[in-house]
Amino acid sequence: MGLSNELRALAAAERLLVNEIYLSVQGESTHVGKPCVFVRLSRCHLRCSWCDSEFTFTGGEPRSVPDVVAEAHAFGVHTVEVTGGEPLLWPAAPALMQQLLDLGHEVLLETSGAMPIEGVPEAVHVIMDLKAPGSGEVRRNRWSNIEHLRPHHEVKVVISSREDFDWAAEQVRSRDIARRCEVLFSPAWGHIEPVDLANWILEERLPVRMQVQLHKVVWDPDARGV
Repeated sequence: MGLSNELRALAAAERLLVNEIYLSVQGESTHVGKPCVFVRLSRCHLRCSWCDSEFTFTGGEPRSVPDVVAEAHAFGVHTVEVTGGEPLLWPAAPALMQQLLDLGHEVLLETSGAMPIEGVPEAVHVIMDLKAPGSGEVRRNRWSNIEHLRPHHEVKVVISSREDFDWAAEQVRSRDIARRCEVLFSPAWGHIEPVDLANWILEERLPVRMQVQLHKVVWDPDARGV
């Protein structure tokens, strides 16, 4: 499940398939709570069991990088996140991020961890997932990405069960990920109780942060554009 021939032609023309651009409050990561413009690109080659953005699998409007940059910049907000879907499916995504940086924005990238991150502009705050077994996509983890993590990056693991937690704890320890950057564990919405995840982290004395999806607390969990 990658890009079709039609979408490859779009990518070759250095255009992006944009699902939505909107202003909200950052709901996840170490940047939680900040006003943030979200540039959500369409398409993803993964099918995580707990995915909350399946609407990105189809649809989207073909747009040029300068057009997208202009709309995001016009909100007048410092922080911009490029998300999806999987934004790194689009070869023009690094140019999008670089142009936003050049305008003085703080740029965040939300990526699945299944695509190489070494081509992402250095100043971008990469928020990279590791897919636990409960996602159904654990085989897609690109472990070589760990070597490219920087102190201003972060790793996120969505936890949907105790099995996921034990797996994630082992990865953090055996791969020494917390030495490279911040690590965040997030309860999969509707799958486990946040209090259980909090207790597991404390019991194991893990050097990770716990987070919940703030936007799902503030707004309806199924709301779009927030």
